[in-house]
Amino acid sequence: MKSDSEWRKLLTEEQYHIAREKGTELPFTGKYYNSKEKGIYKCVCCGSKLFSSETKFDSGSGWPSYFAPVSKDNIKLLSDNSLGTERVEVVCAGCNAHLGHVFKDGPKPSGLRYCINSAVLNLSKDS
Repeated sequence: MKSDSEWRKLLTEEQYHIAREKGTELPFTGKYYNSKEKGIYKCVCCGSKLFSSETKFDSGSGWPSYFAPVSKDNIKLLSDNSLGTERVEVVCAGCNAHLGHVFKDGPKPSGLRYCINSAVLNLSKDS
């Protein structure tokens, strides 16, 4: 696993804040929140395949939203009580980068909404 100083050298300030310090980007500001491009969204830290454009939908939340990950093995779900409410944090299984949160108000077939920060994603059109 990389050290804090290594992450700071590899990531932008925003990427570091979100991925390593569990921050968030402002709604409607991320590069992918309104993107319709096809491909696989990968972790900016380790390159793990996280979400497909095939599962992306417009949730109106201001963040890229997906109803399912590429593989449940590529993410981890953790309890998050940081804002005084119970939420479920989504992190990359490969490097523990904070990605966002998952909510139970998404579309079928899963009924889930993975609300993910654009800054921690890279779209790969080659999958």
